[in-house]
Amino acid sequence: MTTTLPVSLDLAVQISNGIAVKWCGERDYAACFDAMRVFTDTRAADTADELWLVSHPPVYTLGLAGDPGHLLRRDAAIPLVKTDRGGQITYHGPGQVVAYLLIDLRRRGLMVKEYVRRIEQAVIDTLAAYNLAGERHPGAPGIYLVDGTLAGAKIAALGLKIRQGCSYHGVSLNVGMDLRPFDDINPCGYAGLKTTDMASAGVQAEWREVAARLADRLAANLPERNL
Repeated sequence: MTTTLPVSLDLAVQISNGIAVKWCGERDYAACFDAMRVFTDTRAADTADELWLVSHPPVYTLGLAGDPGHLLRRDAAIPLVKTDRGGQITYHGPGQVVAYLLIDLRRRGLMVKEYVRRIEQAVIDTLAAYNLAGERHPGAPGIYLVDGTLAGAKIAALGLKIRQGCSYHGVSLNVGMDLRPFDDINPCGYAGLKTTDMASAGVQAEWREVAARLADRLAANLPERNL
């Protein structure tokens, strides 16, 4: 049994490595959050995995064990949504590619640590296509730039929820966005952590182009279904 995003527009769908990649456009965060949980709770053993490509209006999201104190200044125009993913606080907004992965990990023989590594590698591979070097930081999931004045700045955030062997939530990659809302939080719980985007690193790329590359790498980096 499957469900879809609660929207009236048809979604463009393509299949890659047994994953239905859905182009969702700009969607309200809370609606996507609800839809991910419904999808996961109602999926059956033969439900196809899905990957949703989304952009959100401005919103702060707080992880399940997140500390609200990491929201340093409250902007009434930007809502705060408490979620059930791992991690602390982050910001989503226009110009950011959000990829939600609804994956049956058992079917693909994946443990969580390896799953996270493969997601991060997909981001590194995507950045490399634009001549940007990204790296992992131990103990701080996500991807950080390596070179130049932006070395150490976070360009992609990752947060997941695993329920009955199936994942939801996912990864966000900053393409070309207003970064000022990050100044009002401790991103991912780290005080003073600099956040950046591809545009600030000198790459002018279309949202859809980056989303397509990221989706391709995410799908390719996951093992095939073994059941």
